[in-house]
Amino acid sequence: MQKAVELNALQLTAKPSRRLINQALSDEQALSATFIGQHRAREALNFGLGIDAKGYNLYVMGEVATGRFTLVHEYIAKHVNSSPTPDDWCYINNFDDEREPFTLRLPAGESRKLSTDLNSLVDELLDTFPAAFDNPGYQRKKANIKRQFEQRYEKAIAEVEQFAQRNSVALYEENGTISFSPIVNGKPITDEEFATASEQQRQQFYDIIVQLEEKLSEQLLELPQWKRESSEQARALTRETAEQGIKPLLKELEHKYSADLGILKFLRQLKPHLIETVIEVLGEENKDEKSEDFDRRTVLEEQYLPNILVSHELNGGAPVVYEPNPTYQNLFGRVEYTNVQGSVFTNYRMIRPGALHKANGGYLLLDADKMIQQPYVWEALKLVLKRGELKMDIQQHDIGMVNSVTLNPQSIPVKVKVVLLGSRDLYYTLQEYEDEFHELFRVLVDFDSEIPLDKDTLYDFVGRVRCHVQEMGLSGISAKAMYRLVEYSLRLAEHQHRLSARFADVIELLHEAQFFCVKQNTDEVDVTHIEAALEAKTQRSGRISQALLDDIKEGQILIETDGEAIGKVNGLTVLEIGDSLFGTPARITSTVYVGANGVVDIEREVELGRSIHSKGVMLLTGYLGHKYAQLFPLTLSANIAIEQSYGQIDGDSASLAELVALLSALTLVPVKQGLAVTGSINQYGQVQSIGGVNEKIEGFFKLCAHRGLTGEQGVVIPKSNEVNLMLDKEVVQAVKAGRFHIYSVETVDQAAEILMGREAGELSPRARFPKGSINSLAVSRLSQIASIVNGADED
Repeated sequence: MQKAVELNALQLTAKPSRRLINQALSDEQALSATFIGQHRAREALNFGLGIDAKGYNLYVMGEVATGRFTLVHEYIAKHVNSSPTPDDWCYINNFDDEREPFTLRLPAGESRKLSTDLNSLVDELLDTFPAAFDNPGYQRKKANIKRQFEQRYEKAIAEVEQFAQRNSVALYEENGTISFSPIVNGKPITDEEFATASEQQRQQFYDIIVQLEEKLSEQLLELPQWKRESSEQARALTRETAEQGIKPLLKELEHKYSADLGILKFLRQLKPHLIETVIEVLGEENKDEKSEDFDRRTVLEEQYLPNILVSHELNGGAPVVYEPNPTYQNLFGRVEYTNVQGSVFTNYRMIRPGALHKANGGYLLLDADKMIQQPYVWEALKLVLKRGELKMDIQQHDIGMVNSVTLNPQSIPVKVKVVLLGSRDLYYTLQEYEDEFHELFRVLVDFDSEIPLDKDTLYDFVGRVRCHVQEMGLSGISAKAMYRLVEYSLRLAEHQHRLSARFADVIELLHEAQFFCVKQNTDEVDVTHIEAALEAKTQRSGRISQALLDDIKEGQILIETDGEAIGKVNGLTVLEIGDSLFGTPARITSTVYVGANGVVDIEREVELGRSIHSKGVMLLTGYLGHKYAQLFPLTLSANIAIEQSYGQIDGDSASLAELVALLSALTLVPVKQGLAVTGSINQYGQVQSIGGVNEKIEGFFKLCAHRGLTGEQGVVIPKSNEVNLMLDKEVVQAVKAGRFHIYSVETVDQAAEILMGREAGELSPRARFPKGSINSLAVSRLSQIASIVNGADED
């Protein structure tokens, strides 16, 4: 049987190439790095951005802070420079139905030119009208129309007046009212004089006045028609004058935009409506009103100026839009409302674009986890991507405007490549439960959480750090500081040959190191600043770990670091609370007695042990049966507990320690308390790797260092975890000096030999273990318990 291996100091941490780091620090080409590793993601991005087919949108999958957004955005930016600039989009007034505005598509940059030209048109209209109605020719024609009406009226009145005079009656006209008065002795008489006349005279005059009124009615019977004709002639004159003033202004615009059928159609629809507006707003009758020019301008602008949704520079390339808050309105646009005299009002000028409008013809980046939480958004986005057009449907019922009048804008053709940045869980959930997801998002860009450490990735890492140091306004970073950052990234990945993809954590450490640079009045980052930042971070988040260590020091938590004890083993646990991750030892105990209850996991019995931990304990029975009970039934009663644990426990990394404690209690061979152990096992006694190995070792080391290193203390870990070792320098130095030991094991027997100080023993061809070995003692004790229990059953 192979023996356990004691690791030397060189095996406890990685040794990145200082030569390559120095080269990368002086190589200007390293500054052009955009990606650090991520070859799979890079190839997927190239494919997804390069293919121009429906449904080939991208889902970027990976952990937060791995640089997904920054790297994808930079990569897309390289593609968009060579992409054609998309068209501008505007909404214009639909003069036939203002509730359904039209879209207007223009070449890049043309929308602002059109808006400027129509603004100039408004200026010219305000300059032309109502001044055009002061033209002498217009005034003469208008006066002639009025004179014709007055002549017809006066002619009709004159005929009545002549008839009245022949019958000795005077005709009076005052304020448009006509009255009659009898004439006696050459002059009209008053009412008092008329009252003194004889009955015959009065009757005679009554009869004459009745005739006059009848004749007047006959003469003025067509007066309403004369008035209508006169008014129509005046309106026609006003319309003709307005049209003559507008015609050259529009003719100039029509000539300028003769190649654009959309604008020509708009100008032709605009002309009759503009004439009516000019008459109504800028007409002659309004010139004396105390209406501000601003108000008139506003009326014209609100009807004729285009509402520019999206405008691009001529050679700006395809747009890249990131929407951090993907609500329905932020993505698909909205219609704003205003209050006019107590009523809610809107028009085409109050339509506001969403991120999809802005990204049309380019790329739209969204956080998938945020988007999926917003009501209606996912269903609406699917509809846009399937139909290739964006219809602005206003969710009135959901914004409390059930009875308000809203707009129904014309839809806009959309061609956009959507890039969703989301978690792995969401991706697999959408794959399973959303039938149309794969149809629309065919390209998966999978970001690794770890990056292999080779020459290229090391160069890219150094280059990215150098770029960020420059952006921070620092003059540079020393080689030792860069080496420490590489070590820090390896520690984050818990691997000697892989960097962590969470580059944001490295940037965070750089910013914290800058604080200490400023304190020392230097603008170059040195290793002392990095170490100070790490120490400060540990200090800020180390209250709980320090409190646990203090409890162990004070004896509140029972942990021994020297001597021997039966059935007691120092296990190692990792606690993660917020951003604080630390290891701490935990005592694992076991008792064995005659009975048939099997191995009882006390944590599971009191519902503190979760499923994976319970699975690890149940594997112990399988191991015991396979290893020792081939010739008799496995019969025993044993309890296993993690002492002084008062919360939920999960993971199977304590199963090796639990098995050693069980073997100690079974064989009565004591366990060295100066050693701690971590690792999981399978039913065949092979030791399997676990997580958090660095924190676990350092947690036990701190306790031993506080009590005093005796040279006998150490930690037993799985051999497969050797590659994960990235230990603190303090631990490495202690191992190098022989004051602390780290052993790697592949089997339970190897671990038992180290912890119990006795040979485990190999099975001989006669199916026996060497006398006095751990395995031999275990077989003897189990056989004895089985005989007692089975014998009692027979009795």
